Amino acid sequence: MRAAMAERIWQTIKRNKTLQYGVPMLLLIIGGSFGLREFTQIRYDAHKRHGKIDPALEEKIKKNKVSLESEYEKLKDAKLDDWKNIRGPRPWEDSKSLQDKQQ
Repeated sequence: MRAAMAERIWQTIKRNKTLQYGVPMLLLIIGGSFGLREFTQIRYDAHKRHGKIDPALEEKIKKNKVSLESEYEKLKDAKLDDWKNIRGPRPWEDSKSLQDKQQ
């Protein structure tokens, strides 16, 4: 009797398109979101662990701070008007002879 009842339920499930295709699709979507959450959490935990640097290196970086203003002062005095555009060699050209001609 139990086997017959289980067989009848199984036949009903096989005939019903919602139970055959819809429920597995919903399980895949919902289960996938939980799975992706776990994988992304692993990524963020690994980044947090590897993101820490040595305190001595951190002090060295803070001491050797380069600002935008200091780089501007270096470039302000450079002469940028008298440069020459030199193209690179084509694959079929000899690079050494072309460089010698251009210099």
